[in-house]
Amino acid sequence: MQTIILVIHVLLALGLISVVLMQRSEGGGLGIGGGGASGGLGLMSGRTTANLLTRTTAILAGAFMFTSILLAVLGGGTNRGSVLDRASNLTPLTIPAPAAPFQPAPAPVVPAPTVPGAAPPTQLPNEVPVQPAPFVPAPAPAAAPAPAATPAAPAPGAPGP
Repeated sequence: MQTIILVIHVLLALGLISVVLMQRSEGGGLGIGGGGASGGLGLMSGRTTANLLTRTTAILAGAFMFTSILLAVLGGGTNRGSVLDRASNLTPLTIPAPAAPFQPAPAPVVPAPTVPGAAPPTQLPNEVPVQPAPFVPAPAPAAAPAPAATPAAPAPGAPGP
């Protein structure tokens, strides 16, 4: 029963898509069903074709909604009621304690190559000993020179130099 209704539902969806695409829209669309003499037969005018496609769209849309509701009711099953009604029967979620924190394994120690009969070197031949650079504090910034004093203007009425 449910399979038959589902097939009808899919056919209604395809029919609805095709009828909507055939309609003439204000932007042009596919415009298959519009135009003066429909298909060259002269049976329907442009307005009659538009009315027929509008009615067909409404009928297919109503049938599509009906089959959608019918499929939802049939697929609902026998489990009725709210999820919150069954919440008291559920066991609480337990989160396991975290494991010990991750500690990386120590790096493997690779022995230095030895030459038979030679004394073990204290330093490999291509290694350069690294000495830390001495700490030298940065010099303090020099004080800005004081601006030069400008000579005072003579008082009015005083003799000049």
